[in-house]
Amino acid sequence: MVGREPDGVWVTLKEVVHAAPGEVASSIADATGLCRWLTVGAELPEDADPDGGARATFAWDRDWKLVAEVALLDHDTARRHDGHATIRLGWHPDPLSDTVVPVEIAITPLPDRGGDTGGARVILRHGPFADDTEALLVMAHSAERWRWYLCNLRSVLEAKHDMRAIRPL
Repeated sequence: MVGREPDGVWVTLKEVVHAAPGEVASSIADATGLCRWLTVGAELPEDADPDGGARATFAWDRDWKLVAEVALLDHDTARRHDGHATIRLGWHPDPLSDTVVPVEIAITPLPDRGGDTGGARVILRHGPFADDTEALLVMAHSAERWRWYLCNLRSVLEAKHDMRAIRPL
């Protein structure tokens, strides 16, 4: 979903993952969790810094040659075992640009419906983007990539199948 808010244009993507909520929340809790579905390698500092002083590093290849260093703006995983976690990063939606557009991933458990788990809801918000053609094209491309990664998260946790091995983005 794309929406205009007072500070710009935002993308909101939602996914329901039918896995134990604690396992879903663990997917953004640390480097190991992120490497299961997003990056090949990751380093996260102990504490986030809303001013962008804390830096997270993501490797997109095993040799750590394709690396992105981004600001870790917020990272709340204190309740991950209960299925609650958030991470907020100063993301580069266009790898060739210095423009930073925050991305936030929030995970919350769904109500239990009588089984072992009701699963968890993953909501990704990315923005604000400027309301001009170039920025909106970057936003559309970024949203497409994030949709693929959220589908991979679901595939990894529900089917134990990492799509990056068969069809990398």
